[in-house]
Amino acid sequence: MSPGDRELRNARAYLNRVAEMPAPALCDLVEVLGPVHAARQVARGEVPDAVAAEAGARRDDHRAEADLSAAAALGARLVVPEDDEWPDWSFACFDMPHARADERLRAPLALWVRGAARLDAVQQRFTAAVVGARAATSYGEHVAADFGYRLADHDMAVISGAAYGIDGAAHRGTLAAEGISFAVQACGLDRIYPAGHVGLLERIAARGAVVSEYPPGVRPAKHRFLIRNRLIAALSAGTVVVEAGRRSGARSTAAAASALGRLVMAVPGPVTSALSVGCHLLVRETDALLVTRAEEVIEAIGRIGADLAPPLPSPVRPTDGLSAELLAVYEALPARAPRHAEQLVRDSGVALQRVRAALPLLELRGLVSGGTDGWRRRVTRGASTGCGGP
Repeated sequence: MSPGDRELRNARAYLNRVAEMPAPALCDLVEVLGPVHAARQVARGEVPDAVAAEAGARRDDHRAEADLSAAAALGARLVVPEDDEWPDWSFACFDMPHARADERLRAPLALWVRGAARLDAVQQRFTAAVVGARAATSYGEHVAADFGYRLADHDMAVISGAAYGIDGAAHRGTLAAEGISFAVQACGLDRIYPAGHVGLLERIAARGAVVSEYPPGVRPAKHRFLIRNRLIAALSAGTVVVEAGRRSGARSTAAAASALGRLVMAVPGPVTSALSVGCHLLVRETDALLVTRAEEVIEAIGRIGADLAPPLPSPVRPTDGLSAELLAVYEALPARAPRHAEQLVRDSGVALQRVRAALPLLELRGLVSGGTDGWRRRVTRGASTGCGGP
């Protein structure tokens, strides 16, 4: 690493620590002055009031070298916008006018990454975010795991937040298919959160990556989860909400995705479930796309015209393909008692001559059988046994 590269990386590591992102005023200063000069100005306190409000309280916290060393000890690295690994295409959404107008939606100044996968892998393949409630139902966890597995099976990367519930199920499903998963955390990479997912995070890092914009030592906090959600949305082509309450972090991820021009999808659930209310509201009140299987997600964010979801199989009934007249005669036969042709005229509305012609045709189809006591239905799996329809 050249002295210039080291200075630039140290500057971004310093800025990354002294401000709580998204820090729009500081980001604007970095755009104008560059990270090295901006860091010097912040350290000297020679910045506009808006920048001082975001970074002034910590401007004397010079721990860039220590943060980089701590990350290296974890097997992690600091990825900055000047690196080839930076997902610049994915983060271009932060530069759209309606995103710039929202101070909560700014690109990160740098990202701490631990794992085998490069960060720009998210823009080299189709990537979906699968998010949802922590206190998920067994239905929600099953759907999330199935989505993760099937998306990975179609060579898609899956992004989530590694939380309990839907996030963890989506990661596990992806890993079960030997796919690539990215976990975006709301704390330093040395702070395993949740603690019960230490093994899961190790497995994610072995094939994909664990990502955070918070330097080592930073603890998780509620507001950091909400800030983190914009990164999950930006790094994916679309966000799938599997389960969510009326107010939930998953819905904030969906809101960020929508504001950043990403597709939002929602999985329906029981109307009696409080954990499906958020999904139903996304479909009812926003432009969220209802999805019920991974193939529909792949169709929505995959290759146009090439990744179409196969049609769902339709149940086949023995009466499929019958003419209206044959169906009327068949339906006129009771489920058990035999009937003669003359007895079927009134219930079927078909003339006697046509009834007599229809019964042998139905027999050839295996739907009825004739005997000395008349005609009767055959017991056929899938056949209608009522008088109201096929």
